[in-house]
Amino acid sequence: MIRTFFKHLWQSVKNLRRNGWMTVAAVSSVTITLFLVGTFLAVIFNTTKLATDLEHNVRVSAFLKVSVHDNDEEIADPNDTSKMIANPDYHKVYDEIEKIPNVTKITYSSKENELDKVVKTLGKEWKMFTGDSNPLYDLYLVEADKPENVKSVAKAIGKISGIYRADYGGTNTEKLFRLSNVIQTWGLGGAALLLFVAVFLISNTIRITIMSRQREIQIMRLVGAKNGYIRWPFFLEGAWVGLIGSIAPSILIAFLYRISYVAFQKSLAQEELYLLNPTSFVPQIIGLMIVIGVVIGSIGSIISMRRFLKI
Repeated sequence: MIRTFFKHLWQSVKNLRRNGWMTVAAVSSVTITLFLVGTFLAVIFNTTKLATDLEHNVRVSAFLKVSVHDNDEEIADPNDTSKMIANPDYHKVYDEIEKIPNVTKITYSSKENELDKVVKTLGKEWKMFTGDSNPLYDLYLVEADKPENVKSVAKAIGKISGIYRADYGGTNTEKLFRLSNVIQTWGLGGAALLLFVAVFLISNTIRITIMSRQREIQIMRLVGAKNGYIRWPFFLEGAWVGLIGSIAPSILIAFLYRISYVAFQKSLAQEELYLLNPTSFVPQIIGLMIVIGVVIGSIGSIISMRRFLKI
């Protein structure tokens, strides 16, 4: 059994060399298709990851009114601004937010902190708005126990006295979720279509090589060779085509993904969004592409052989 397998394996390699241009054509079709499939899969997987991160990172931004100093334990005395007195309304808004059902975490961020984030994201020219020129608001970042409860939490916070506005992204966040679903659906459909085209191209290419060896197949059948014995070299030939065709796109996808990761991750991290780490994702996508290449090559070979093995 093992001896026969290696015999067929060697025969498949000889067939590839014998049909040089046909092999190049089949490998080229696999290479182009797998590059497109790999690109689609990388986009789909990362879109799914970002959508999941976004869904779990949706928080309510509760902006405090300018006159409200909810997080200051001491405030300037209204009668004498040179003196500091205890804030009678300290954490009044905070306590109201804490009472809202489904709230799990409340984090305070001053308008100075918010301006620092803007400077890091948009550039140092925004430093001109420091001090009294700062147009931003102090705010509470409020997290809910489940993403589906964020909307109701935002609505409840918006009714609290001292809150200027409660925002959770609203329509924009929902649009991002819908866009993510569209990309995943159509991306998977496109990848499936590309795989079908690849199987079709490979089966037709291998069929041409089989037609040129039709007489050889007929002789083998006349001497009593079983279909399985005849099919094995061609099956392995298709697998070789898929394997060889997956090498170039695997290397290219790995290279381009690492570049893309470095280019986009820094800006995404500021929003607490993360692409799939290349250390783990690149080996996975390469392994997946190799498996897909071998499978579609083998399937293409089986499809092309069916016609010639009918009694």
